[in-house]
Amino acid sequence: MSNFNPERLFVEYREGVTVTEPIISRHHTLTHSDDTGDLFLTIGTKFAWNKVNPQLRDEVLGEWKADGHYLYYSAYILINKENQDFDTAMRRYEVFRRELPLALAAIRYGDRLLFELYPVLDNAFIILNFMSTYPQLYKQEVFGTFSSFSNLS
Repeated sequence: MSNFNPERLFVEYREGVTVTEPIISRHHTLTHSDDTGDLFLTIGTKFAWNKVNPQLRDEVLGEWKADGHYLYYSAYILINKENQDFDTAMRRYEVFRRELPLALAAIRYGDRLLFELYPVLDNAFIILNFMSTYPQLYKQEVFGTFSSFSNLS
């Protein structure tokens, strides 16, 4: 896993979102530059599809959700598109698994003022949704809580 460097993270807030509001309907779009290693976090009420590279599709998308009285964070990772072979899909899956702690640390750090105001968010479960055309890679799992990723910076 790469080390998270806060100086390489650039955060943009979209209309309808402030550093502390809202929680529900708050969406994160995390992208990066392979050339510079910079990370780009866009925080809005919807995913920032204009920031996503349609050829690479190596972004991490996440949103806060509620289930009754409980908040949780749902993250979405596209493992492969149609017509991509299994070996390529498996390599992408392995890369995402290795780099997810970095991505979650970047999201946690980039939105740290929200976490400071609502410390309960650090204990919310992170649900990963791996999307793939291959059943063995199409899965959902609990990946801990943001408290695990708050000290990686």
